[in-house]
Amino acid sequence: MTMSGGYVFGANVGIAGSALVGKGIVEFVPERFDSLSTPMLILSHQPVIQGEVPAGWKFTPKYETTDRGTVVATVAVPDGTSLYGGGEVTGPLLRNGQKIKMWNTDTGLYLVDGGKRLYQTHPWVMGVRPDGSAFGVLFDTFHKAELSTGSDKIVFEADGAPFKTYVIDRTSPQEVLKGLAELTGTIEMPPRWAIGYHQSRFSYVPEARVREVAETFRSKKIPCDVIWFDINYMDGYRVFTISDKEFPDPARMNKFLHDNGFKSVYMIDPGVKVDEDYFVYSTGKEQDVFVKDAYRNEFHGKVWPGDCAFPDFTRPETRAWWGKLYKDFLSCGIDGIWNDMNEPSVFDGPGGTMPESCIHLGGGNLPTGTHGMYHNAYGRLMVEASRDGILAANPDKRPFILSRSNLLGGQRYAAMWTGDNGASYDHMKLSVPMSLTLGLSGQPFNGPDIGGFANETAPDLWGHWIGFGAFFPFSRGHASCDTSDKEPWAYTKEVEKESRMAIERRYRLMPYLYTAFYNAHKDGQPVMAPVFFADPADVSLRAEEQAFMLGEDILVIPAFAENPALPKGIWEKMSLVKGDTEGKYQADMRVRGGSIIPVGKVVQNLTENVFDPLTLVVVLDEEGKASGSLYWDEGDGWGFRNGEYKIVDFTARQNGNKVAVAISDSEGSFPLDFRKVNVEVLKGGKVYRSSGTLDSPITVNI
Repeated sequence: MTMSGGYVFGANVGIAGSALVGKGIVEFVPERFDSLSTPMLILSHQPVIQGEVPAGWKFTPKYETTDRGTVVATVAVPDGTSLYGGGEVTGPLLRNGQKIKMWNTDTGLYLVDGGKRLYQTHPWVMGVRPDGSAFGVLFDTFHKAELSTGSDKIVFEADGAPFKTYVIDRTSPQEVLKGLAELTGTIEMPPRWAIGYHQSRFSYVPEARVREVAETFRSKKIPCDVIWFDINYMDGYRVFTISDKEFPDPARMNKFLHDNGFKSVYMIDPGVKVDEDYFVYSTGKEQDVFVKDAYRNEFHGKVWPGDCAFPDFTRPETRAWWGKLYKDFLSCGIDGIWNDMNEPSVFDGPGGTMPESCIHLGGGNLPTGTHGMYHNAYGRLMVEASRDGILAANPDKRPFILSRSNLLGGQRYAAMWTGDNGASYDHMKLSVPMSLTLGLSGQPFNGPDIGGFANETAPDLWGHWIGFGAFFPFSRGHASCDTSDKEPWAYTKEVEKESRMAIERRYRLMPYLYTAFYNAHKDGQPVMAPVFFADPADVSLRAEEQAFMLGEDILVIPAFAENPALPKGIWEKMSLVKGDTEGKYQADMRVRGGSIIPVGKVVQNLTENVFDPLTLVVVLDEEGKASGSLYWDEGDGWGFRNGEYKIVDFTARQNGNKVAVAISDSEGSFPLDFRKVNVEVLKGGKVYRSSGTLDSPITVNI
């Protein structure tokens, strides 16, 4: 054994303390744990001890140090357990026998380390036992690490000091995710426009091109809510600037978008161009906010603008300075922010990032430490600073931030996408388990670049991808600058028609989808979930990664799926727009028996009234009953925190050849005027319809 810094390497590390900190949640603290060496960033708050570890508790981590100076935590796994999680990963949904590295990396086409190392860090594993009960293990550290999920044990090996481990043991995977949310927090309610369809390109320039794209969406009646601005909108890639040449009047352009029902999202990277005449760099240098190298000089590395300095987001002063930059930037009518390249990516740095020897000064509860210590937290701290600044600039609006790099718990600050994928059928199919795994790791607001960011996208590939990609929680088409156009109309007339159909289906589902986002905000449930969530005890569903659940009651089967494993029971096929059940590329959508799905009408954007009319899609269970809920609020702002929302619970009951549908309960003060309500009962492959108002039960003859 060797000694270093007071640690005995190659030795076991005991448990210094353990306690119950929530229902079925136990905290384990190893010997020599030091909060300054492993500060809290993943958890949303310090858990409160509620009692002793329950008698018969089955999951206790074993710690040891290695001769390499790493700390290993091992948790034994019961026989027959299916393992999931790890956050942003490539490979299968079922993670038994997998290994990933946690060192956030700019990895185009997922090529670094054969796809075992991506842009985000989620030190989390969920296990589902054969009977459908489940457990979760959270390793509370953001140091460089490796996670192995063997069938008999979970092994987590991390650089740095000993770290706490939290184990959640509950009756179902859904309950385990509620426990994870109790520890790490949930997403905030997004602005409703953010769950519409988004269109992006690297880059839409100049202003005339932006107008052309927006006008084409409207003239072709393809719904869309957001146009994105990649780095070419900037003046020489300087963040917080807009090119006078390409966009001479940004306020005018953003007003045009708003007048036509669009929102705008602009990219802001962390790299600040080294230029004494550039206000972001000059004020940052004056306030000494940038990361230092090992010799305490300002670190410079190359990114898009050339030599860049990088804000030290571990410092409260830096986060405050960064946040204040958003006020003037957003004042021209910008609606959302895209934080990219925040692993951070450094083109000429070792491994594509800054040296591990660089220094972060810290502050508050964060100690001074090396970049080796803070690397995986860099993007997480950046989006926290961005969110705080955006909230200060527009306190009456809900921020929308998309981030490429993040850390478990970072869902509190930003949505995410799965990075620079490619236009291939492999990446198309991979996008399903990638998004599912993120949802199982506490990040429900996620999705891929539909169509593939890099390389050329064939019409058939786009058709297949948008056919189910319209149902990702975050649904955005995006394309690299060196590819052909990838808008929904850029292919064939057939693909354009099917793209419109797929996106219209998303918009019709907006009442249901917004309710699913409310559930994610409330208790951490994924918006997009694996099929086994429909029946956790059915082990035949555990590896299914083609089909997926949308919310709790809709099953989505992509057109590419071959022999998917599907849940047993009543699942009726649902049609949302004319011809969608015959479309070549349209996903097969089925509704669970016993559920009521609230559906709106097709709108071109979410400034329009989707409840004209409200449609309730009803599928009865074996007992002739069904229930469902709708959550709705203003779609922006914070009134919902003060009761300005509406939750409506619906029930249906069959009596003879009649089905009565009614409101069983409602909550909240937000005014909802449904006026006419349509009811569609799906039964035995047929649709039975009626309409009325919900002042009294609506009766459907079947």
